Amino acid sequence: MGKNKLSKFADMKTYPNVFEYPFHRLATEGCPLVGSWSCEAFGNDHPITLELGCGRGEYALELARRHPERNYIGVDIKGARMWTGATAALRDGVRNVAFLRAEIEQIDRLFAPDEVDEIWLTFSDPQMKRAQKRMTSTYFLSRYRRIMPDGGVIRVKTDSRFLFTYTRYVVERNHLPLLAISEDIYAPGAGVAAEVTDIQTYYEQQWLERGISIKYIAFALPADGDLTEPDVEIPLDSYRSYHRQKRSSLETSK
Repeated sequence: MGKNKLSKFADMKTYPNVFEYPFHRLATEGCPLVGSWSCEAFGNDHPITLELGCGRGEYALELARRHPERNYIGVDIKGARMWTGATAALRDGVRNVAFLRAEIEQIDRLFAPDEVDEIWLTFSDPQMKRAQKRMTSTYFLSRYRRIMPDGGVIRVKTDSRFLFTYTRYVVERNHLPLLAISEDIYAPGAGVAAEVTDIQTYYEQQWLERGISIKYIAFALPADGDLTEPDVEIPLDSYRSYHRQKRSSLETSK
């Protein structure tokens, strides 16, 4: 690990807006904030929105600036990137955003039932080889519903046509209430909320420069009912995205 990363990890251990519960710590200590995140981390009783796979934390931070009536938590296991958003939030006095270093697979051990009422998935890796690893798979949806009330909202913003199409099939197959959908959020008449287009992450800006359209889908997640994976083949993304393995060797979705 380079000195820069070590310095960032050292900083975050002193940051009041950063919480760290990687698997080894969660397994031995548990998370004492379960059921009391708003009270203990923010000192209020406002509703909570998570950004899962938050990277540098730009989206969670900007949402927090726009919505002081809500609390935002950016979740990622890669703490060195998270440092950027956490540092900016402290510098600018944005008190309704925090950052959680943890594995997303453990999300239902970090929050209590009904504690989170909205989740943003911003530019998640499409994980074209393994459906279970996709952030909108039934594997993850079953975990999200354990911490959300009936009808909690999932919002997906992605460069990946594969992930967008897969998510749409999941929504259709499981009859989940569709709230909004766009294959190109910047196209005239796309009709998406301003915060979907006005907030751009570092990587989104680069994808736009490459001429890749940005997709968006939002849906509600009922508390009850079986969740079933769609049995379909989906065309793979033809380009190589940042920090993802080359995809030309793949032929079908699994």
